Amino acid sequence: MNSYNILVVEDDKEIARAVEIYLKNQGYKVLVGHNGIDGLEIIEKQIIHLAIVDIMMPLMDGIQMTIKLREKYDFPIIMLSAKSEEIDKIMGLNIGADDYVSKPFAPLELIARVNSQIRRYSRYLNLVGTEKEEVNKEDIYSIGGLELNVNKVELTVDGSLVKITPIEFKILQLLMKSPGRVFSSEEIYERVWNEKAINTDTIMVHIRNIREKIEFDPKNPKYLKVVWGVGYKIEKL
Repeated sequence: MNSYNILVVEDDKEIARAVEIYLKNQGYKVLVGHNGIDGLEIIEKQIIHLAIVDIMMPLMDGIQMTIKLREKYDFPIIMLSAKSEEIDKIMGLNIGADDYVSKPFAPLELIARVNSQIRRYSRYLNLVGTEKEEVNKEDIYSIGGLELNVNKVELTVDGSLVKITPIEFKILQLLMKSPGRVFSSEEIYERVWNEKAINTDTIMVHIRNIREKIEFDPKNPKYLKVVWGVGYKIEKL
């Protein structure tokens, strides 16, 4: 049995119950809410390691809930969405969700996504919890006004601390380690997610989110460049 707490926020009680059963069979502790308000109340009272959040819910939808919880928490969020909610799905990734699963979904797909996110978040927590008295130079990557501190898991832009999600941090770390090198979406996915690339649509959204945080003018980026038809790179300065 593992010790990770998964929050499921879904207004369809049959779906919520089914997801709860799948996750409990994997050894997770599961907490269930049926709207965004329920979800936020649970988060305030319990330590949560991952949330599965439906987009369309009464009282407070999944988008609003994600915006609110990202003000304070950085655990991974997987959004559930109907295929007709494509725009909402992209919006969810833009405001801080880490992944999405379309309804109807196969239980094994959802479990695989949960396990993958939990593995990465666990490594992230271990990294944050490891205190080092001395910081090696190779643990800090600096390019222009960007500075990525691996030990502290911090990003500063022109001296100001910038909040960044664990996934964004890992993507930026990969690119900043090799300035000038172009990485394809598939390679970024496989290097960051540590699994074979199945769906790389999320990479474009994460790249756009990173640009919004590090660039003075995201539409005319100084650091994070796209090489059309090939991939992405951090420019050498």
